[in-house]
Amino acid sequence: MNHSDSSYDKRLTRLARAPLGGCLQDNLIGLEKEGLRVSPRGTIAATPHPAAFGSALTHPYLTTDFSEALLETITPALSTRREVLAFLDALHVFVHRHLGDELLWATSMPCLLATTDPIPLARYGASNAARMKTVYRRGLGHRYGRPMLAIAGVHYNFSFSDDFWRLYRELEGCNTELGAFRSDAYMAAIRNLQRFGWLIPYLFGASPAVCKTFVQGRSTDLEAFDRNTYYYPYATSLRMGDIGYQNPKTGGTGMKASYDSLEAYIRSLTWAIQTPWPDYQAIGVKVGGRYEQLNANVLQIENEYYSTVRPKQPPRWLEQPSLALRHRGIGYLELRSLDVNAFHPLGVAEEELCFLETFMLFCFLAESPRIQAGERKAIDANLLAAAHRGRDPALALDRNGRGIRLRRWAEELLDAMLPAAELIDGGSGGPGTESLRRQQAKVRDPERTPSARMLAEMRTNAEGFFDFARRVSGQYRDHFRGLPLETEYEARFRRLSRESREQQRELEETDDMSFDTFLAHYFAQGE
Repeated sequence: MNHSDSSYDKRLTRLARAPLGGCLQDNLIGLEKEGLRVSPRGTIAATPHPAAFGSALTHPYLTTDFSEALLETITPALSTRREVLAFLDALHVFVHRHLGDELLWATSMPCLLATTDPIPLARYGASNAARMKTVYRRGLGHRYGRPMLAIAGVHYNFSFSDDFWRLYRELEGCNTELGAFRSDAYMAAIRNLQRFGWLIPYLFGASPAVCKTFVQGRSTDLEAFDRNTYYYPYATSLRMGDIGYQNPKTGGTGMKASYDSLEAYIRSLTWAIQTPWPDYQAIGVKVGGRYEQLNANVLQIENEYYSTVRPKQPPRWLEQPSLALRHRGIGYLELRSLDVNAFHPLGVAEEELCFLETFMLFCFLAESPRIQAGERKAIDANLLAAAHRGRDPALALDRNGRGIRLRRWAEELLDAMLPAAELIDGGSGGPGTESLRRQQAKVRDPERTPSARMLAEMRTNAEGFFDFARRVSGQYRDHFRGLPLETEYEARFRRLSRESREQQRELEETDDMSFDTFLAHYFAQGE
């Protein structure tokens, strides 16, 4: 997008003149925040998911991600940022009451990774559904290495209200069925979220450094910050770089999800789930009676495809995500590129949520042509460059085949977002506008970014990444342990923990087929 976008201007004008009412105030947002449980000596906790948290398989708000030690706290979809953060805060108070002497790591990149202590895979019980989740993670470990399974992030879930969709379809003069119209518009927003997605690690990236144990003997061009820490001098988010979330084989297979339409997206993922890949065939699927991965295909399941943003539709129990999308369309968007904010106890601040809501509306309203092969390469290269060198004043990105300085492009985008922020705020000077101003300050002065602040604090305190992260994690542990938990929240979390354990037990008691048959039925859903 260049500075001028007539489609964006026209849509903004139509919305500004329309009877919006509470349409834009009824948007739904939710958070999924990961945090690594760490032992007192600074290594990944070897203890199981705490019993007080209930069943990781069936609890709606407390589960695990790839590792047994990688706790995931989830909020429901709520209509205000403060409600979401209040719920996440209550979860963290509850969690810290049951961590014992462990810490919840306060950064995206992990703690000490000792080669003698393998990163534990998440475990979910004895049911077929539980076994499938663990086998999937074992497969990820074989394919990408287990250190990647210890990286944490924050996922931001967003959807416009039903009233907004009805109004917007009318303003666009479209007669398409509402569900199809919504899915097409969300896919257009996804394309823009990818085009401009490099802005997220620049503004909010908080992983410019990593403990040397994360690399574990692999060759790297990372520089030494001190004897225990690697970094890049201008890095913003190593998590989003080439040592973080990647599908390294996708280039060899030609696998890139298509975002031309929802149907094209589903078709590209389906191809990957059904197409064998030689390197994964060499691993084997069932070896010595134990499943090492769900299959030997390019992707085991849809979730293996790492992307900065995903179209989502909540699946029914054991429903394939792609079928949920095919049957019911896109329900919300999941932005996955946020690092854990090491400068906030929750790992995410209200300022970020304010900006992201504006960013979502901007990407939704801006012109969004289909992504061609050349632009696809530019999108990937821009994201990597922003992650590794985002604060370099000389860094240029690729826009429409031409180089443009990151700072100049960022300034143009943020200026263009101002009317969108004012539309959400209902006028100038609201929280969205104020957050936007703070992001503009980061572009003018990169030392205000979280990545620069982290490196500056490490230098001031003469500490490496591990010592910085352990110190901050301890401060946040003390913070949450000193907070009261409202009776309503405590009763709710205790009830959900009990009910989730009962649900897990019922699943285990009612399983009536072999795991081989279970997997065959799962993958045959779309046939």
